[in-house]
Amino acid sequence: MPSSRRRFLAAAALLGVPASALRAQSARAPTPAMTEGPFYPESFSAAPQTDLVRGPLMGRPVPLALGGRILDRFGKPVAGARVEIWQCDGLGRYTHSRDSRPEDRDANFAGFGWMLSDAGGRYAFATIRPLPYTGRTPHIHFAVRAPKARALVTQMFVEGEPANANDFLYRSLGPAARALVTVRPVPAGAGERAEFDLVVA
Repeated sequence: MPSSRRRFLAAAALLGVPASALRAQSARAPTPAMTEGPFYPESFSAAPQTDLVRGPLMGRPVPLALGGRILDRFGKPVAGARVEIWQCDGLGRYTHSRDSRPEDRDANFAGFGWMLSDAGGRYAFATIRPLPYTGRTPHIHFAVRAPKARALVTQMFVEGEPANANDFLYRSLGPAARALVTVRPVPAGAGERAEFDLVVA
């Protein structure tokens, strides 16, 4: 038996778990990193901001209850991770001086928010289903800064969006990586709900 396999089985025995379970725990792939894009928020509020919807929205976007967990490579929840999101509004505008003037944006959509993951590694935002704009398929930007892990910047995509096939970032990912950053929203009340877990390393 190769020495590496002997060490693996010995570690499993020491932890008191089946080798198959340890192997499965070790196989979790980190969430693919991507560019933060040109419209990373210019300033965040001092207090967490988890509700990006302030009132009736322009463009009739679909409300989205977005949540998930921050996990390490072994599937363990990561508490106290700073989770940031940012996205365009229903008019295709980011809340950023380089993309739009305040009068051209939907004033009732904050455009970005942040929070710390709880003891179970969970985060949750009230936002909108991402919308396309010129040159990009619908997506939401994420930045995760977790204790004892590298900062992660990535994007979340929506399954079945026609523009996915032509999006330069989405196309640059292999099938396995795409699966890690693609969600399937489901109906929830007057809107939708989606779960998006992120794995930091």
